[in-house]
Formats: sequence, C-alpha cells, structure tokens
Amino acid sequence: MRSSIAPIIAVIGCDGSGKSTVCEHLTSWIQGFGPTQQVHLGKQSGNVGRAIAKWPVVGGFLNKKINKKSNKANASMDKRKLPDLLPALVMGAFTVRRLRRFKRMLKLRAAGNIIVADRFPQTAIDGAYDGPRFPRSDDGSAIVRALARHERKAFDWMTNTRPTLVIRLNVDLDVACARKPDHKRESLARKIDVTPQLSYKGAPIADIDTNQPLDSVLANVERVVTEAMEAQGYHLHDTPSTNQKTA
Repeated sequence: MRSSIAPIIAVIGCDGSGKSTVCEHLTSWIQGFGPTQQVHLGKQSGNVGRAIAKWPVVGGFLNKKINKKSNKANASMDKRKLPDLLPALVMGAFTVRRLRRFKRMLKLRAAGNIIVADRFPQTAIDGAYDGPRFPRSDDGSAIVRALARHERKAFDWMTNTRPTLVIRLNVDLDVACARKPDHKRESLARKIDVTPQLSYKGAPIADIDTNQPLDSVLANVERVVTEAMEAQGYHLHDTPSTNQKTA
C-alpha cells in the first residue's frame, strides 16, 4: 500500500561530492514514480553574496564588508561565543529564509509531490553543514541571544520532519579540491570529516562513494532510491507525473 504522504529524498554531502549533479539526475529520473519537485534547503549565502557584489556602485564595498564581518563572526563562534549584532542579524535573516523554504517544501509535499531536497537541516552537530550557526552561549546581548533562541527553535521544528531517505555523498579530499578549486582545502577537510557524523533523527541513510565514475554513482543512487520508494508503495513508471524544480 502506498504511503499517504509523499516521500522526501534528501541529498547531503561536502562541496565537490556531486550534490547538484545527483539532485538534477534524481529530479528527472524519479518522476517515473510520480509528481516531483526539487528544493534547496541550504542558506545559499554564497549566492546572496555574489548577487550583492553585482549591485552597481556599492555592491563591491558591501560584499567586502559583509565578508569581513562574517569572518569575524566565524572566529568568535569557533571560540563558542555569540557574534556581534550585525552578523547576528544577518544570520537571523538566513534563518527566516530557511523557514520559508522549508514551509514551501512541506506545502509541495502535502500536495502529493515527491521531494528531492538538495541539503536538509540537521541538529546533530552545531555549525556543521546545515545545522544551527549560533553557538550555545549566554555571553551576547539580549537581541543576539533572542536570535540564537529563534534559530534553535526553528531547527528543532524543521528536523521534526524526517526524510524518507538521506543520500549521504562521500568524497575524498583531493577529489573534492579538484572539483572545487575555488574552495579552501581546510574548509573542505572539515566538512568531509563531519559528514559521517551527521544523522537525521533516525532517518534511513544510504552512503554513496562519489569518487567513482559518474555512471556508477548514479546507478547506486537509483538503486537505493528505488528500494526506498518501493518500501513506500511507489513503483517506477506506474503513475503519470510531472517534473519541476523550485527554489
């Protein structure tokens, strides 16, 4: 018997592990099981920064200022201290953006769409991947502490929704660096180290080695997704479908 609620297939992994490629393929292929929507559940701060940098006259200045504040905030959070007000407000804005995207995803799912999620919120490890960014600390101003509480509450609410399957893409550091030459090696190394530790409140996790040739990677992804979909009562090519991608 088919599940009464559409599945969520979440794809997670370090930059350079092939998330975008896997998600694009899945969104096209999985439509054979039913109506499908692809969503991005990350904060996409890089995209926002690049968009700001393109603003006329002030874009470059603002982007540099934001990066400087962001680096300072990251340094303070590495020391488990809450950030200053400006970066905290930016982080709070990204939390609101995440919530909007997540609620939009839930509406799409409630409408019967299978969801392919590029990234998924997690609370297993603070500051890692798509987990909470504010450290657990009481040393900031009242406003910053309130923003931190709001973020924690938002992530607790989002992670109450468990994916049907999490596809965890694993990649070696040298391979990731070759694929993402514009990324810092130490940053990629930290993400790769954290990847095996990520959990999603008991959701099934399928580990995929993305050092392999792309054809092998996609074949393994199709295999584990087919097993998950059939367990939910879905069968390939038995349902008319549409394929769409949403923000």
